[in-house]
Amino acid sequence: MASLNVGNLGEYLREQRRAAQLSLRQLADATGVSNPYLSQIERGLRKPSADVLQQVAKALRISAETLYVRAGILDEREREELETRAVILADPSINERQKNVLLQIYDSFRRENGFVPRPDADADAKAGAEAKADADAIPDADAKADADAGRDAGPRDGDDAGADATEDHDPHS
Repeated sequence: MASLNVGNLGEYLREQRRAAQLSLRQLADATGVSNPYLSQIERGLRKPSADVLQQVAKALRISAETLYVRAGILDEREREELETRAVILADPSINERQKNVLLQIYDSFRRENGFVPRPDADADAKAGAEAKADADAIPDADAKADADAGRDAGPRDGDDAGADATEDHDPHS
């Protein structure tokens, strides 16, 4: 079987697997992908799907986007954009509205600098934000009520999210 042109994906996966001190069999068990198939990927004989790469990345605790770039599924710019979005969406110190505003500003700056946002960037941002919100569900009812009250205090969709939105508002002015 001839080696496919999948960059250095196989070598990279082998290095990551060894760094994680996992055998091929252990990685196969962790990913649900067969041992022979993983071996073929590492030897450059098979080009894995994005789903397989995501399972491998999760098991090795590495970035799936990095694997997508190495496999030729994503280009480097797309990976950087996805990683930037992921960092923003994962930041626990800002709320969902702030994350969405920050992503809109990020897209605005990218457009200003000649980069066109991916058509599904908003869908990715919303899906990521929803997944993050689900993952961060607060089990304590009182803490959840406090969090909900804090979230409700911010501007609603459609409110001006510009510079005025960050200033304190005096109801008597």
